[in-house]
Amino acid sequence: VQLQASGGGLVQAGGSLRLSCATSGRTFNTMGWFRQAPGKEREFVAAIRWSAGYTAYADSVKGRFTISRDRAKNTVHLQMNSLNPEDTAVYYCAAKTSILVVSAMRSRALYDYWGQGTQVTVSS
Repeated sequence: VQLQASGGGLVQAGGSLRLSCATSGRTFNTMGWFRQAPGKEREFVAAIRWSAGYTAYADSVKGRFTISRDRAKNTVHLQMNSLNPEDTAVYYCAAKTSILVVSAMRSRALYDYWGQGTQVTVSS
């Protein structure tokens, strides 16, 4: 099982980035993105239920970030717009083999697999 995250980089405030997480090895029913800034705990960003497409977002990114999935490529994307310095963090994709209800998608303890992380840096 592999989760390969990509798409991070350095961007100015107000800019955009698109993260991707390619999966292989098995099918997952719930996919999520979390992030961890220096000195802080890993926090929930967004999640999507693979089959039905239900989504959940952290309040801090709602309206700016969009999570989506490409079924043909077994890939989950995170489109990040209107980035600000507070979005600077290492972003991790996570996968759950079973379905999570929307309210549970925010819990990092429930995810079975994690990618290696990709750095996002937003300059002011």
